[in-house]
Amino acid sequence: LFAGVRAVRSLPGVSIRFPDLDLLIIRENSEDIYKGIEHEIVPGVIESIKVVTRAASERIARFAFETALYLEREHLTFVHKANIMKQSDGLFLGVVREVAEEYPQIPLRTVIVDAACMQLVLDPYQFDVLLMGNLYGDVLSSLCNGITGGISSSLGIDIGDEVRIYEAVHGDAAELVGKGVANPLPLLTPAVDLLHYIEESKAAKQIAAAIEAVTVAGEVVTADLGGTATTAEMTNAIIEAL
Repeated sequence: LFAGVRAVRSLPGVSIRFPDLDLLIIRENSEDIYKGIEHEIVPGVIESIKVVTRAASERIARFAFETALYLEREHLTFVHKANIMKQSDGLFLGVVREVAEEYPQIPLRTVIVDAACMQLVLDPYQFDVLLMGNLYGDVLSSLCNGITGGISSSLGIDIGDEVRIYEAVHGDAAELVGKGVANPLPLLTPAVDLLHYIEESKAAKQIAAAIEAVTVAGEVVTADLGGTATTAEMTNAIIEAL
């Protein structure tokens, strides 16, 4: 599962600062410092190892450009810190630029990760597809969730050569078990994209339309979307809208 794809879209009907936002974050999943390769050199001194390879960098870069091309996206931004990590991020950056030459239809922009964070908060509409390493992808995908209203606005897909995993992006929320307050959309949204992928687009469009009808009405939504509905009530409202 070398590619982590996070689609971040503003929810219709939900009042946020950046409506009609549609971003795609592509994250290299297989290496980088996020893999947690670390050890204690001597007591009180820890060393972490950041692994970046040409092979993995080229694989994810080609995947990102192919995805942007397939989805008819306008441009791609590579996020890095090659000004400081000149060898590791520098290698990744160089490979991305090489691969970009094969895709003249998709203009490439490169931006340093801290500047990317600032620009995402100020004007996220300037971005379209964002490609980055493992750690930056983990951080920036959560940032993008925040500017589009929370985890309800995104979905996660982990992609390998022969396997795809569609997932809710928040992970485990054991503290909410049995309380009936969790938003059902983080599970429903990736399911809609899964239906598209297996060529069940009619069903996918019906569910997406039902979700939009409920969020736009705003009457039966959970607390994180400004309502008072329980998980079951919002789920039933979506079912009734089908």
